[in-house]
Amino acid sequence: MKPSPGADTALLPPAPDGTPEGAAMPSVVDHVAVARLYGEPLFAMPTDLYIPPDALEVFLEAFEGPLDLLLYLIRKQNFNILDIPMAAVTRQYLVYVDEIRTRNLELAAEYLLMAAMLIEIKSRMLLPPKPAPEGQEPEDPRAELVRRLLEYEQMKLAGAKLNALPQFGRDFMRAQVYIEQSLQPRFPDVHVVDLQEAWRDILKRARLVQHHRITREELSVREYMSKVLRALQGRRFVEFEDLFEPEKGSTVLVVTFIALLELAKETLIEITQAEAFAPIYVRLAYTPA
Repeated sequence: MKPSPGADTALLPPAPDGTPEGAAMPSVVDHVAVARLYGEPLFAMPTDLYIPPDALEVFLEAFEGPLDLLLYLIRKQNFNILDIPMAAVTRQYLVYVDEIRTRNLELAAEYLLMAAMLIEIKSRMLLPPKPAPEGQEPEDPRAELVRRLLEYEQMKLAGAKLNALPQFGRDFMRAQVYIEQSLQPRFPDVHVVDLQEAWRDILKRARLVQHHRITREELSVREYMSKVLRALQGRRFVEFEDLFEPEKGSTVLVVTFIALLELAKETLIEITQAEAFAPIYVRLAYTPA
């Protein structure tokens, strides 16, 4: 079914020959749309379409350096590496160099050096060869280049062989199998000497761990007050230091001192001193009849 003319004119772009937009174009309506733009059919490519120069760039071959490129050109065309046609190889090499110069100037520097070498060899081959000593062939300008190409090809083939070898992590993985042993474990025998050493270690640790028991001794201040009064009974004066018993420990000394203070507080004893730094004396307090 052919759509109506009114619906077609809204989708048609301006004609290349200057036909105004909206004019009938029966020759284009019957064609299949070349693309769709935002869901609308496009029957002709836009004239102002901009495509970047490197938008559709495709690299079919990647080379690792000038020697790799030269070797590729020689082997691809089945040239004899000992008799290289310098004109054809140089021409093909320069075409590739011109391509990479427009994209990567740093990468092209190494290739340009080789290009200069090829041009030099080509120009030397156009000149008459230098006279060689009698019995020797004249020097071939391509000899150095051939030597470098052969060495590079040997190293490249050796690298390819090494890369073809199976590599751990890339081509294979190490198999790991865990087998559970359900056998009865057998422990080593213990000798008498080992038991003796173990017992000595236990005794050493036991000496390091010692318990210290603290007991509480109950002392009565009233009891020591009575002892002080009995010591003063029937004596006129007693020196202060004679009332203490240092051999019984600091606890007894403290209780005796507190007992003296209590007796002095209750005015049952008198503590006197004749002058500064003189001996201190204790006596019973005088109680009038």
